[in-house]
Amino acid sequence: MRYFDFHCDTLYESLTKNEDFSCTDFHITPKKAEFFSSYIQCFAICTPEEIRGEKATSFFKAAYERLKIQCDKFGIRLVRDFSDLKDIAENGGKGAVFTVENSSPLAGKIENVKLFKDAGVRIATLTWNGRNELGAGAEVTHSNGITKFGIEVLREYEKNNIIVDVSHASDRLMYDIFKYTEKPIIATHSNSRAVTNVKRNLTDEQFSVILKRGGVVGLNLHKYFLNDNLQSASRYDILRHAEHFLSLNGENSLCFGADLDGCELSGDISGIDNLAEIYEMFLRENYSEALVKKLFFENAYKFCENFDK
Repeated sequence: MRYFDFHCDTLYESLTKNEDFSCTDFHITPKKAEFFSSYIQCFAICTPEEIRGEKATSFFKAAYERLKIQCDKFGIRLVRDFSDLKDIAENGGKGAVFTVENSSPLAGKIENVKLFKDAGVRIATLTWNGRNELGAGAEVTHSNGITKFGIEVLREYEKNNIIVDVSHASDRLMYDIFKYTEKPIIATHSNSRAVTNVKRNLTDEQFSVILKRGGVVGLNLHKYFLNDNLQSASRYDILRHAEHFLSLNGENSLCFGADLDGCELSGDISGIDNLAEIYEMFLRENYSEALVKKLFFENAYKFCENFDK
């Protein structure tokens, strides 16, 4: 099977724990992903809220160097141009896309967008759950939305073909992003708030706006986002979120952003090696193979392929 995933935190774990991607404690390892014929993984670096200014910039630089070393070591192609995805899609192999979760490494300097661009960053959220120089994240109680600097950054991201990711944005910040952007936007790892009522999940209206803008949404495996009753959370909840999004015309826009190595999984999921079982689960639930292929690979691939055109 082919698999395209818009978000994981394996790079963060590798950097902060000084472990290779082969660490058996990780949800994602090259060995666990061997069964994919084509595998494209977005590797996010999430800068902790307490790291700010030049320290955040240095943290980002260290993550980029770590990603390059790990890709070289394990034969993963580091994708800078989405046109490079075609060879992986057609001929197999593994590809890595560098992404940013929390744009605090910009350190309030618009010229640092070039730092992201030069490192091959293709997707970026403005915030994590808290507040930074760009705006307020999902857990900020009284969100003031986007800042003046945040608006400047959105414009520079679009000029540099960096896709804006609304996962982790507060509702107010998300609507500001909708207002101040023109290109398609993405929610890399966010489920349905109508199914599980948490701030990190998307409302139906937010999902519909993303679709109208030509964007995509990635299903998240974090158990807190899957089920309001944590004890009942399971892989079958993924179906509930998928079914709801599909009822909102998401057939060509729904993808995966599993949040592996950055989330707490339900008891029946242990890591990337379960994705083949989840793929089969969709087929058993009478999803057509054509639709399942869209969800697990084709929608994400086509979005990226078309974004640079």
